[in-house]
Amino acid sequence: MPSPLTQLEQMATMTTLSIDTGDLDIIEAYGKAGLITDATTNPLFVSQAGLSGDKRYVAFVDSAMAYARANAEGPEAQLELSMDRLAVELGLEIVKLVPGYVSTEVDIRASFDTEESLRRARRIIAMYEAAGVDRSRILIKLAGTWEGIAAARILEKEGITCNITLIFGFIQAVAAAQAGARLISPFPGRIKDWHAANGGEATYEPSEDPGVVCVSRMHSYYKKYGHEKTICMPASWRPSRGTADPTFAIDEIVALAGVDRMTIGPPLLELLAASTEPLVRMLEPQAASAACADDLVGEGNLSEADFRLALNADVCATTKMAEGINAFVAETLKLEASLRSKL
Repeated sequence: MPSPLTQLEQMATMTTLSIDTGDLDIIEAYGKAGLITDATTNPLFVSQAGLSGDKRYVAFVDSAMAYARANAEGPEAQLELSMDRLAVELGLEIVKLVPGYVSTEVDIRASFDTEESLRRARRIIAMYEAAGVDRSRILIKLAGTWEGIAAARILEKEGITCNITLIFGFIQAVAAAQAGARLISPFPGRIKDWHAANGGEATYEPSEDPGVVCVSRMHSYYKKYGHEKTICMPASWRPSRGTADPTFAIDEIVALAGVDRMTIGPPLLELLAASTEPLVRMLEPQAASAACADDLVGEGNLSEADFRLALNADVCATTKMAEGINAFVAETLKLEASLRSKL
């Protein structure tokens, strides 16, 4: 009699899985197991790689610095290019380890500047293509600001696929889909954090967790209104029922089983791999479409003014996006200071 499938194996039959780490050894191990398709990086992972002291990552830094010296004039231009190149160096290694998408983030400080986001995104893609990696393998990560989403609208028309990250509110998901973004990354765990700290409960049943409810709403809206091109890929998880039991750590993941994709960190992948409990599919396209209670927003063409007004009214989304941007700026500055010392 065959062994029962682990929850990780069950999840992989209904949701495409991405690993959320910059650790190459861990990515390689899960990639070889065949259950992980994609990988996503962020400024924290790039910073950790650049500052780790590991010989492989030191080599990435050295290569990025050499590339910048050869391709940019002056210390500031070289510093900027070395930052982008380091993210690409990490990505070039990751594309060897997974068969699907690799996400690489535009400098988070460009989150409110569409033109700068476009310039940096195009340069990142050009570096990948010069190294022999087709643009179809790379997702350019942009923050879910109006300017980031506007950049994605232009990039997608150029065949540069985008991952709109730091999604905490419904209106961000709507705008990203209307812009034709390939993928959004909502953060259910951080949405739960905000509600718990602002008059909500400390613990929830998983189906009632505000982060789960928010992501389910986005997923349902996409299915009802034909946004099939835009993938809903939640990331950043919390234990809905609290920390009393270690297995509660995967509450939100289990509650969103069946969503298009998920990006999951290694500790939570390990918990899924350690359990053989049956995993019920919670999200299914037809049922999700039928369950959607939202009308078509902006008649399919959301204006900037309506986006900003709706985002302003969503205090959770506004607060958590600001926190996320600020945290990534801090990591970027830390890495920048280290690279500057090497110029």
